[in-house]
Amino acid sequence: MTATLPVEKKKLKHPPLDIHTLGDKVLRQPAKRVAKVDSSMRDLAYDMLKTMYSSDGIGLAAPQVAVNKQLIVVDIDPENAAAPPLILMNPKIIRASKEVCTDKEGCLSIPGVYLDVVRPSAIEVSFKDENGRPQKLQAADLLARCILHEMDHLTGVMFVDRVDNQLALNQELQKNGFSAGDVKAIAG
Repeated sequence: MTATLPVEKKKLKHPPLDIHTLGDKVLRQPAKRVAKVDSSMRDLAYDMLKTMYSSDGIGLAAPQVAVNKQLIVVDIDPENAAAPPLILMNPKIIRASKEVCTDKEGCLSIPGVYLDVVRPSAIEVSFKDENGRPQKLQAADLLARCILHEMDHLTGVMFVDRVDNQLALNQELQKNGFSAGDVKAIAG
């Protein structure tokens, strides 16, 4: 596991960053690699974690807060103060299992929409931590799903692009005030 920043897991009345939503072009741009891990990147990760906790999320990618960098933060146990969050810069999938699983996903950029998505059950990912140290992590189940979901944001992909059930997708988007025209379906 990676070292962590001292971020308190609590909701803030005024989180430091604004989360952009489906339909905003900033979410569809590929993110650039982090060239240098310095205090500005650590501060961004810190602000992303505070914003994520304030929004009841378990993951957040820099493009969601209009920062075009390959940085994601993940915490699948936000209620547990002792469980450290993950900060992944320039994450890259080394291996993904052939075994896949289907589960519901949601996204802080598409609030209220929860739909089934098929993803690999387990992955191995390499990344740099907040101190610029190379790391590798094997993840399964929810952690793997969350990392893959956030990594999609780094290439401009939203989870709704991966939803196979078009009827349910259109209904959920319409019910929550989003346009199906903003979905860019990926062939499964």
